[in-house]
Amino acid sequence: MLSRFLDLSPYRLATISPERELVVIGDIHGRMDLLCRALEQAKGAQVVCVGDYVDRGPESAGVLRLLQECPEVLCLHGNHEDMLLRFLDDPTDRNARWFKHGGDTTLESFGIDWHKLKANHAALRDELVGVMGKPLIDWLRALPDHFVSGNVAVVHAGADPNMAIELQDRHTLLWGHPQFPKRTRRDGVWVVHGHTIVGEGFVRRGRIAIDTGAYATGRLTFARIARSSVTFEVVDGAER
Repeated sequence: MLSRFLDLSPYRLATISPERELVVIGDIHGRMDLLCRALEQAKGAQVVCVGDYVDRGPESAGVLRLLQECPEVLCLHGNHEDMLLRFLDDPTDRNARWFKHGGDTTLESFGIDWHKLKANHAALRDELVGVMGKPLIDWLRALPDHFVSGNVAVVHAGADPNMAIELQDRHTLLWGHPQFPKRTRRDGVWVVHGHTIVGEGFVRRGRIAIDTGAYATGRLTFARIARSSVTFEVVDGAER
């Protein structure tokens, strides 16, 4: 499905111009089956993943290990990786809220019976650290929060439309900004993002949205972006 640019803002949008063809993959959330198929279809392009590799879907551990072993794929940091790392750093009741946002499925994917340890967050953290291992945790910590190619910026959740991408607060890029869906940027930068589930990928007022809720819908969307065009492709699978 090809989406051409529509100038819906009161001023002219810049022509989208990445430095080379990009394939940007939406939120994966433990759907390794869909990720593998998307990566196969994306061969030959520069591949960027917008984050949220863990939680909710069944194979978070497999997704992380696969991406860690694919240095040619640029992986960004998502808010669910942020919640996981916050729990590892400080397993208090506040950060244990991660469980309610899909962290339980991530623990299960690493072979941890979290029900036995849910009353002892420190012990649960220690077991997860042991199973994940330092190299994987260090890889997660080092993930960037944005990527820019030409006038295309890829982030996880959104950006303050009044601020340059390189000056954005990390929390904004991972969790979003209230003005992001309402105001079009004036600097000519197109922002590709996930985080907010949409029925299908769309191009609107300088935004390219690609999170189609893979963990629930079985539909992982990626955008193939070249000069003056965006093509959305969907990898389908059974609902989980």
